[in-house]
Amino acid sequence: MAQPFVKWAGGKAKLAPLIAESLPATPNRYFEPFAGGGAVYFELESRGLLHEANLNDLNGALTEAYTVVRDQVEPLIAALRPISRLYLEHPQQERAAMFYRIRRAPADDPVERAARLIFLNRTCFNGLFRVNRRGEFNVPHGTYSKPRILDSTRLREASRALQAVTITSLDFEELCGQAGPGDFVYLDPPYQPLSATASFTSYTGQSFTADDQRRLAECVVRMSKRGALVMVSNSAHPFIEELYAGFYRRTVKMSRAINSAGHGRAPIDELLITNWDTDLDRGPTVREGTTAGAPGT
Repeated sequence: MAQPFVKWAGGKAKLAPLIAESLPATPNRYFEPFAGGGAVYFELESRGLLHEANLNDLNGALTEAYTVVRDQVEPLIAALRPISRLYLEHPQQERAAMFYRIRRAPADDPVERAARLIFLNRTCFNGLFRVNRRGEFNVPHGTYSKPRILDSTRLREASRALQAVTITSLDFEELCGQAGPGDFVYLDPPYQPLSATASFTSYTGQSFTADDQRRLAECVVRMSKRGALVMVSNSAHPFIEELYAGFYRRTVKMSRAINSAGHGRAPIDELLITNWDTDLDRGPTVREGTTAGAPGT
């Protein structure tokens, strides 16, 4: 079973089985405009539910890493092997110096850049991927005793699972415009922050604004009218509830795997929004009907 090869804030590994079980039919095509760590895709793929898939993320460094894992996994493993060995054989202080040296140094080709991304992701503080406005990775060094920098089995399994996948780095609206009848689109955008200090949208150097949330909701309505199955994850925020007032909404509890404070990892309410009734007895569901033109209406 293939699994994500990077740790990603807001990853859906715990929610992915519920998403897979909620699908009413095997989709014609699968679209994931905010791929992140890819947990939902790998879950669906492992169950044999996908025939054709498109993974997309506006973070070009991430989608390049996906492409390298798909097409050049053995050179990637070879590039990671000496980095992993050198890092793990040194004490913490020398590891930190190596981390910041690699963080500062640009890589020359896609395989080196993918190896650099995986190394930084596995050894930085809390496994967080964050960039500044110039698109530069700016997370400090972590303190893991034995980080798994090179996981050859996981990389090879991910490569196998990605062989028939189209990988793009487009604005979500452009990708959503391709979805039609019988397709399944899973949208996991940067969440609407629940407080002034809770926002984290620094995956690409660009913020995800309230206007982007509105634009996304409009895309969901259009895809629903075209006959696509659409699911959205977002925070349980009144603004999001208002945007998707005509859709089925399920409240799910999700813990945050990435948080600097332990109490910040406690489960919180999130919304799972669909244009069909998932009809699963797994916690409270708000059924308010679907938008006009959605499947099943």
